[in-house]
Amino acid sequence: MSYIVLCLHLPAGSLLAGSGAGAETTEISAGEREFNCVIEPQQTVKLASPAVGTIARLDVDRGDIVRQGQIIGKIEDGVEAATLALARARATNDAPVKSADARVQFLRQKHERLKELYARSVSPLASLQEAEAEAQVAEQQLKEARLNQELARLEVAHAEEVLNQRELRSPVDGVVVERLLVPGEYRNDQSPVLTLAQIDPLRVEVFVPTAYFGQIRTGSRAKVRPELPIGGVYIASVAVVDRVLDAASGTFGVRLALPNPRLALPGGIRCKVAFVLDGDNPALMAGDAPLSRQK
Repeated sequence: MSYIVLCLHLPAGSLLAGSGAGAETTEISAGEREFNCVIEPQQTVKLASPAVGTIARLDVDRGDIVRQGQIIGKIEDGVEAATLALARARATNDAPVKSADARVQFLRQKHERLKELYARSVSPLASLQEAEAEAQVAEQQLKEARLNQELARLEVAHAEEVLNQRELRSPVDGVVVERLLVPGEYRNDQSPVLTLAQIDPLRVEVFVPTAYFGQIRTGSRAKVRPELPIGGVYIASVAVVDRVLDAASGTFGVRLALPNPRLALPGGIRCKVAFVLDGDNPALMAGDAPLSRQK
C-alpha cells in the first residue's frame, strides 16, 4: 500500500498551512506522508420558521446535541390549536350526512309508491314528477353534505400543518452553536431563532499540489488524524475533487466526508490526511471508531 506524500506550504495565516497544526506524526510510517487539512461542520443552519409570533419555549442551549427531526422549541400556538380543535369537531360531525341520506331514502320510497299508483291510474302524473324531482334534489343535497364533510377533513389536515409550523425541529444531526432569540421575544419574517452546526458527517477540506491531479478520485478512502487533544486516526472518503485548479498556488481542493454518528468529533479543528492510492482500503466502518488513539 502506498500513500501520496506532501506537506503544503500555503501563505501565512492560512487555516490549512499554519505551522501550529499541533498534530503529531508518530503513527505515520516512513512510506506515508500527510497533507494539512481542516475538519469543519458539514453545514451551518440558521434555524427559522415559516410562522411568526412570540417564542413560547426553547428546549436547547448552546453546546447541546440535537438530532434530525427533534422538537427543540415552539412558537405560541394557542390560536392554531383552537382552530384545529374546531376543524376536528366539524370533520367528526356526520349528522348532516345521515340526515340527507335519510331524506333520500324516504323520497325514493315515496317516488316508488307514486310510480305504482300512477301505473294503476290512481295517482296523477304531476305527483309522480314532483316526487321524482324531490328525490333528485335530495340526492344532490346528500352529495353536498358528503363533500362538506370531506372538506372538513381537509381543513383538519390544513390546521395540523399550520400548528406544526409553530414547532421548531432540528433539520440536521449536530450541535447548537448559538441562541439568537429567547422565550418571550417576537420572531418576525427576518429573524432566525437558533444557529445549528451539522457535524454528522463532518467535512474535511484539504489542498493538494496539481502534480497529484488524477490520482485522487471520488470515493477513495483516506486516513484523517485530528490534532491533539482529539488525536486518533479516522477513516474518511473523498466526496469532491475540484475540476478547476488554482494556478497561483499550484494546488486543487479536495473535500472528504468523515462520518461522525456518535457526534464525538468536533468541527473547526486542524488535522492531517493521508490518501490511499492503490485501492486497498481499510475495512473499518468509517467514523465508527478511531483506528488508533494517541497515547
